[in-house]
Amino acid sequence: MIEIRQLSKTYRGNDGADTLALSETSLDVGAREIVTIVGPSGCGKSTLLRMVAGLAPPSTGSVAIAGQPVTAPRTGTGVVFQASTLLPWACVLDNVLFPARIAGRRTPALVARARELLRLSGLADFEQAMPHQLSGGMRQRATICRALLLDPDVLLLDEPFGALDALTREEMTVELLNLWQRAPLTILFVTHSINEAVLLGDRVVVMSPRPGRVEAVIDIDLPRPRPERVEDSPAFVGYARQVRELIFGQRAARSTEVQP
Repeated sequence: MIEIRQLSKTYRGNDGADTLALSETSLDVGAREIVTIVGPSGCGKSTLLRMVAGLAPPSTGSVAIAGQPVTAPRTGTGVVFQASTLLPWACVLDNVLFPARIAGRRTPALVARARELLRLSGLADFEQAMPHQLSGGMRQRATICRALLLDPDVLLLDEPFGALDALTREEMTVELLNLWQRAPLTILFVTHSINEAVLLGDRVVVMSPRPGRVEAVIDIDLPRPRPERVEDSPAFVGYARQVRELIFGQRAARSTEVQP
């Protein structure tokens, strides 16, 4: 579904110096697959997601979704960032319907879909609430509903639960899985949480330190739907340890390299 080929991104700073954020990264993501991405801060995870979304042009390489090159944002891709980005002057229902308004498609069918998404995410009683009246988790639920309104086939999430407390983050992870199980779509999910990556992913992609590239891809052979206590299972603990060792092993190697 998603084809990433030799993707690189170089940024030019205010001082004129170039910084290579992402280097020759390639990855395939299958239809209806959840692939999670973890790695050290500054390794280009968010940069990669922005290029897949068509929000930033690559310096080299290419991205294709469903066989079509990505050169700009596409209507079939939903994007969710760490900040909820809800419009503060609009109620929850109008926020969810905002993509339909932009597309000139605010039809009765889409209003009904927005209400159904809010019901599925536990926000049916908050249609007329304003964003400031919601908790952080509720705002992110509304943001995800907005991303799903136009029936995307791809959902890109950039640390969507990173600003939430631990309990709310866990609830949101379960909620996202529930939404995906009801209407499966292809998900690419960037996170700093190793447990979150293993819990959500069919595969976990471990990125190297900057300039980022794919260091390893780990297949997660855990049943779906994943049982409530799956994080306590030996298999889950083993996968999390494998990811952790890869990340911390990179840091140790990098520290050794810079020593005199």
